[in-house]
Amino acid sequence: MRSIRRKEKAITDEDEIKRILKSVKYITLAMCNDSNPYLVTLSHGYDIENNVIYFHCASEGKKIAYLTANKQIWGQALVDHGYVPGECNHHYSTVQFSGEVEFLTDSAEKKHALIVMIDQLEDDSALRQNVKEKQLKEKAIKKVNIGKILISGFSGKRGE
Repeated sequence: MRSIRRKEKAITDEDEIKRILKSVKYITLAMCNDSNPYLVTLSHGYDIENNVIYFHCASEGKKIAYLTANKQIWGQALVDHGYVPGECNHHYSTVQFSGEVEFLTDSAEKKHALIVMIDQLEDDSALRQNVKEKQLKEKAIKKVNIGKILISGFSGKRGE
């Protein structure tokens, strides 16, 4: 991964980078197939212990076609701290990451991925439990298509 040009903006603490990935609700993924780029924004769950990102999606469509042809991705997680009025400046924290996508087939791993996603996306604990009761049924687990991003590298940057 190329190093950041503006060193003073770099986030060098790996724990901070991981906290950003764990805190955001959405990531944006860039992928490419036959020199044709494609960009998609996804809800996700970041598994800190295994350094992987999970997302769920349909079993067919453009994203699947691209990821089947080329498993390499580039992604970004962004925390928008807002525009600074009168300064023509914007505050943010961002994480850029590279990796490879694989699709899960094992029911136990799918269940783990769903738990990671639900825990990250659902803020209300009572609602979180209701979502888990619906989504973690064996029939639902078998049906769901889950992608797993094996992160090969990341970097962080902030503007303050």
